[in-house]
Amino acid sequence: MGCSRNCGLLTGAIIGGVLAVFGGVLIPLGDYLVDRTIRKEDVIENGTIAYENWVVPGSPVYRQFWFYDVQNPEEVMNNGSRPILKQIGPYTYRMRYLPKENITQHPDYTVSYMLPNVARFEPDMSVGSENDTFTCINLAVVAAPAMYQNSFVQILLNTWIKSSNSLMLQTRSVKEILWGYEDPFLKKVLFPVERKIGVFYPYNGTSDGLYRVFNGKDDISKTAIIQSYKNKRYHNSCFISSIDGASFPPFVKKDRILRFFSSDICRSIYGIFDSEQIVKEIPLYRFTVPHGAFASPLETPENKCFCTETVLSKNCTASGALDISACKEGKPVYITLPHFLYASEDVTENIEGLSANKDEHETFLDVEPTTGFTLRFAKKLQINLLVKPAPKIEALSKLTKSYIFPVLWLNETAVIDDEKAAMFRSKVISSIKLLHLLQVVLIIAGCVMFLAFAISYCICKSNKLSE
Repeated sequence: MGCSRNCGLLTGAIIGGVLAVFGGVLIPLGDYLVDRTIRKEDVIENGTIAYENWVVPGSPVYRQFWFYDVQNPEEVMNNGSRPILKQIGPYTYRMRYLPKENITQHPDYTVSYMLPNVARFEPDMSVGSENDTFTCINLAVVAAPAMYQNSFVQILLNTWIKSSNSLMLQTRSVKEILWGYEDPFLKKVLFPVERKIGVFYPYNGTSDGLYRVFNGKDDISKTAIIQSYKNKRYHNSCFISSIDGASFPPFVKKDRILRFFSSDICRSIYGIFDSEQIVKEIPLYRFTVPHGAFASPLETPENKCFCTETVLSKNCTASGALDISACKEGKPVYITLPHFLYASEDVTENIEGLSANKDEHETFLDVEPTTGFTLRFAKKLQINLLVKPAPKIEALSKLTKSYIFPVLWLNETAVIDDEKAAMFRSKVISSIKLLHLLQVVLIIAGCVMFLAFAISYCICKSNKLSE
């Protein structure tokens, strides 16, 4: 009887030890299984979870626009006074709801595609109609002298500007400024130029690309990284060497710098880890765009490509504004964060009415760290034009200095919807949680059984010896 009891206790202790060891073994084995599954499902190839969400965004993408309405137009045009601006908006458009086109897999483990451009106005998410008007900078008049600096040509430009009754400022609708309008000044120009102009003209009905990205089949760490854009490779330059931002290579760490490309501004922006977030019961890492992304080349050397105007930038020492005219056909376009967030005083002192707020105006991406999928984001940028005194152009002759004039700022945003979140929790999060729970239960139960039966065995054996 005693032997039977002792054998039972010893067997129980052994079983407990085996369970604890098995639970421990499950840790590397489980990590291996998770790693293997993610490496398979993160490849941009037909039939994977990554491919389904890559072809067309799994959640609605919206772009909100706020415009700057000039409150003192007469003083600005007649006296060269500082513009006083008032923000109006948002005016919201649904974007990126069409699937990628001309998707082609290549033998070098890349996939190429075109991204159709489409924007649909969402009146229920806007403060008014896209036909609402406001007073803003005259895109054509301000850009012309920057693009044509020859004195004789500027005399001709002045003649055409005056004959079209164009001024430095104009009143236009939301729809016109965004998507284009026939400009009266440009219609007077006698040499060949595009007669329509708009911040995003042309857009609807066009395509962005050709993009060519790594599919990750040979190296999962390269998934979705852009190899070329419009058949040009820009790696290790100021422009690309990044990802489109919809997803990143899996197993994202907090110390990683995430770079994502925006074709609207022809460059990469980067984010650094900020905080942990929970979205629809899914743990995420938030990465935000820091001050350094828009800093002067003295602080961020890679921004040297975006400093081409030495007077305005104080010999490239001013922060917060990047010149992207090189990819805008020479138009004097500058990008900043909304309301000149993080910009130096050299940039902000020429405008009144702006109020930068980090919580409202910073860009962030919330990334699921295991898969690298971006499940929520808000990409925020401000579009500005450089205005410069031009003595030979009457409409700009009252200006006393060069400065950056804000036109609008935008917030492109999306968050995973309830259906996709439920699917993600079921296929990814729940499986990983169940595996981790099983590991913990086996280890704890095994340890408890081992200790309980081992102690009981020792006590019984001690009692038997004392007898």
